[in-house]
Amino acid sequence: MNISSFINRLFPRSCLLCADGAGAEHLCPACLADLPWHTQPQCPQCATPTPLGQTCGACLKRPPAFDRTVAALGYAFPLDRLIPRLKYHGRLAIAPALGACLARAVEGAPVPDRLIPMPLHAQRIRERGFNHATEIARDVAKRLGLPLDLDSCRRIRDTPPQMGLKHDARRRNVRGAFSCSGEVRGQRIALVDDVMTTGTSLDELAATLKRAGAREVSCWVVARTLPPGDSA
Repeated sequence: MNISSFINRLFPRSCLLCADGAGAEHLCPACLADLPWHTQPQCPQCATPTPLGQTCGACLKRPPAFDRTVAALGYAFPLDRLIPRLKYHGRLAIAPALGACLARAVEGAPVPDRLIPMPLHAQRIRERGFNHATEIARDVAKRLGLPLDLDSCRRIRDTPPQMGLKHDARRRNVRGAFSCSGEVRGQRIALVDDVMTTGTSLDELAATLKRAGAREVSCWVVARTLPPGDSA
């Protein structure tokens, strides 16, 4: 038994949602099962719900630079409470809980050569003290035994928040926001982020990686924003 397992036995974690015993994890089995898992038929490229799991109209009209998306959950309760607490209130214990959900969702996905979390601008990191996508990606990388790349991609423009912007405005907002200095030629990359809404930030980062020679780019996101009336 390693030290971590020994400590978990002595001091079992409490569930982040109900405060019941959660063992070595951060969510108890009952709360984990009740999460809004994103399992309905969906577009293979952007994970938005589609009636028969076919490629959605938006991806047909304007194909994104990323090749596929895996979303663990729908962005609904309690994700709409947990994720903001992580991002804006520094509740870092939430990150491994989200990472566990994402690792579970991507078990059958093609194995990438490396994981790259969505970069934050240096100014945002100074303000928050951490990058929430990095903290989620750390847990996923550890669980799946995958390399975590924190150096190849940078956010070189401190863009305003995407929230509240329409699709075209979001696209303009992130244009030229990223740079890639790592050797990614011929590599399969999985980008890790907390929430996909329109996917414009992930699309811009994927395009940056493709220009640098990446062979394939997937998006691994904890939650997907769903159209009104849809539930995961």
